[in-house]
Amino acid sequence: MTVVPAHGVTGTARLLGYSIDLAPDGATVAMQVTEEHTNRQGNLHGGLIATLLDTAMGATASQVRGDGGRVPFSTLTITVNFLAPMPPGRISATGRVTGGGYKTVFVEASARADDGTLVAQAVGTFKRTAP
Repeated sequence: MTVVPAHGVTGTARLLGYSIDLAPDGATVAMQVTEEHTNRQGNLHGGLIATLLDTAMGATASQVRGDGGRVPFSTLTITVNFLAPMPPGRISATGRVTGGGYKTVFVEASARADDGTLVAQAVGTFKRTAP
């Protein structure tokens, strides 16, 4: 089930057309890749892949360590490893908390095509931005 975060749908989500599926243990961001999202090789632009991974990790931090999504987290660091091209089709990125505490959280995420191809992986550090 796709759930709208407590803070509402963001401008970025509207622009790119992604949805966020929230669960108590994390979040999955998914979108349909169209020609408008592609680079010169006809694959999903790497910056958009990074955006999906960052969004999945931030939402995961907020869900797991932010009182069920009510407290936002901001990205301090993100490292993305691009593993395979993503042609037009459906992609999803899922986050998982790997450590940290109350104010700082470590999260990882994987982005996969619908056929299961691992497109990219990321790790990030996120900071609680509200009490």
